[in-house]
Amino acid sequence: MLVFLDYIPSTSISYCRQLAEKYEFDFILKKNRSTKLGDFRHNKTNGQFIISVNNNLNQYQFLLTFIHELAHLKVALEYPRREKAHGNEWKQAFQMLLEPVLNTEVFPEPLLSVLERHMRNPKAAAGSDPKLWLALKDFNQEADDCILNTLADGSSFIFKKKQFVRIEKRRTRILCREVRSKRLYLIPGIADIKLV
Repeated sequence: MLVFLDYIPSTSISYCRQLAEKYEFDFILKKNRSTKLGDFRHNKTNGQFIISVNNNLNQYQFLLTFIHELAHLKVALEYPRREKAHGNEWKQAFQMLLEPVLNTEVFPEPLLSVLERHMRNPKAAAGSDPKLWLALKDFNQEADDCILNTLADGSSFIFKKKQFVRIEKRRTRILCREVRSKRLYLIPGIADIKLV
């Protein structure tokens, strides 16, 4: 279960080990998923909590995603009838769980400054905050040209070997038109794309 400790900054291992002992969950390391970085599920049949995180994230994205998903588990335990997945209870849980590692021993500057601003009112996805997402991407070993969130409406780009035109933002996804088929798609704003 503690396989995730190999993917986070070494200075956060002790804290995350304590969290793993406090909260019981199964952990699954996933291959790259283009629509999400992590996931929290509660199997109501057997009561088991499951957290998954993509294995292709840099250590800071991984830690942030892990704690994001753990905040869902904390809320599920404390507020079993909650209505909003990323409501006030989740925001408070996320802030509380991240606070012990929100320092320069774990996160380097200028990432820490951007992350501290983000955590004043955390969003449902890091990709919903373009400044945070770009700051996190600076630590990727293989960085693509940019992310879809940073493009202006009307811009052309390549995503999954197809050419698209960005139309408009819709919450965390972007409405885009595939050039060849003229079909409309909702693509995650955090998607790595290539400029045309």
